[in-house]
Amino acid sequence: MTDIVTVTDLVKRYDNGFEALKGVNLGIREGEILALLGPNGAGKTTLISATCGIVRPTSGTITVGGHDVVRDARAARKLIGLVPQEVALDGFETVMNVCRFTRGLFGKPQDDAYIESVLTQLSLWDKRDSRTMALSGGMKRRVLIAKALSHQPRVLFLDEPTAGVDVELRKGMWETVAQLKAEGVTIILTTHYIEEAEAIADRVGVIARGEILLVEEKDRLMSQMGRKELRITLARPVQTVPEALTRYDLEIGPDGTLVYRYDATGQATGITQLLSELKGVGLTMTDLSTHQSSLEEIFVGLVHDKETEDRQAEAAQ
Repeated sequence: MTDIVTVTDLVKRYDNGFEALKGVNLGIREGEILALLGPNGAGKTTLISATCGIVRPTSGTITVGGHDVVRDARAARKLIGLVPQEVALDGFETVMNVCRFTRGLFGKPQDDAYIESVLTQLSLWDKRDSRTMALSGGMKRRVLIAKALSHQPRVLFLDEPTAGVDVELRKGMWETVAQLKAEGVTIILTTHYIEEAEAIADRVGVIARGEILLVEEKDRLMSQMGRKELRITLARPVQTVPEALTRYDLEIGPDGTLVYRYDATGQATGITQLLSELKGVGLTMTDLSTHQSSLEEIFVGLVHDKETEDRQAEAAQ
């Protein structure tokens, strides 16, 4: 699968010396959904803004569909749809006219049939003649998506598209995202709802302090970095780990349970031996359950490690 967006050694440094992006390298494959995760201030919006031509990079290059976003800005921008965090719409215009106008800005001929299909897909067709000021917050966010799709882009950036949107509407938006992917649109989204990224993304990128920490297939990331926990409920809860079991990675969990952490991808988990040794120390098991590390836990761990590393580097200077 070829890359439709290529980011190479991208640096964005502001006049006050703050470096929002520090040599970012990223390839986004045509037709994929890439979830870009990171804490506030990590550089997600700056990266999107640079790719969309809103922010000019200090150094490095970005190409979209082979077009450099600085040297060939018009051609690159025609391939991109952007749904920003902020809801910015002309409150006096109708939903239909907002989409028509945006389509015209990109040099596309009027095509009300296409716009009708987009509005229908987003459950907005019955609001086509409504002024945007009269719409709810969730409806306005749908209009932003319709506006971004009006010129039939090949790449769609969704910057926190479901912020402040109720659960039902959020679910509808992700169904729309899945449909767009089926139609061949490449989608890059940032979200604080990590469970959504876990549900719909093909790959996950993690950015912190202006650096890409990781870009990986979601399923491979879960299998490589996710760890499992075996939670052992005992007939008689314990307060400490028995001396004979200290060689295992055990902790005392809620209600005196034993929690055993292990690598789910390893050939030998050690579970069978651990369970047999429980009897030898006089413990009786009444129940077992397992817990797989979530994407959120992996993400938090990566960001924490990066922040710790940076603090140590700063202290050593």
